Amino acid sequence: MQNLKIFKILFLILFASNLVNAQNIDIRILREINLNRNQALDPTFKAISNSLSPISVATPVLIYTLGVIEKDNNVKQAAVFMGETFLVNAVITTAMKKSFKRDRPFVTYPDIDMQSNEGSYSFPSGHTSTAFSTATSLSMAFPKWYVVAPSFLWATAVGYSRMDLGVHYPSDVLAGAIVGCGSAFISQKINKWINKKTKKELFFTHHHS
Repeated sequence: MQNLKIFKILFLILFASNLVNAQNIDIRILREINLNRNQALDPTFKAISNSLSPISVATPVLIYTLGVIEKDNNVKQAAVFMGETFLVNAVITTAMKKSFKRDRPFVTYPDIDMQSNEGSYSFPSGHTSTAFSTATSLSMAFPKWYVVAPSFLWATAVGYSRMDLGVHYPSDVLAGAIVGCGSAFISQKINKWINKKTKKELFFTHHHS
């Protein structure tokens, strides 16, 4: 079942990668969002975009601190899982950016109104992948509706803000969301494998000592 999930995620990443070729639809949607936006909301979307680092870094740190205070190993493990997902996502996103080397929309299309200074490549959106990796790992660790709903609402707002500010195509954002969610499932898979290996080693050590 888990292998099927991984296969689906990889398939979706490949599908999103093929969307890079669908440039016409991509730029049409982006122009619709970016050029017809309500400019009075620019500061709001900049704030949403800028909330990424504080939220994605502070959340696992705060959860771990809470686990230490409460002496709760499960809470500490949840924080570590979030940290692992953050790293897995960073590796995949960076590798994809360097592989696809897609220019930012405002580089290719000067009519796009760029509202944020960005230096790296465009595909996939790093802000979106990080936001969705944070939302997914948090939701998997604490599967309550009052955690899941605000987490994904925030992640979606971050993704939308990247298009509103003219720094990403819709396919960058879609791929970022898939990579972010996928990173959490990959981290969970790695954790299960490590735990199994550790239990096996402990079993053999115990029975051969």
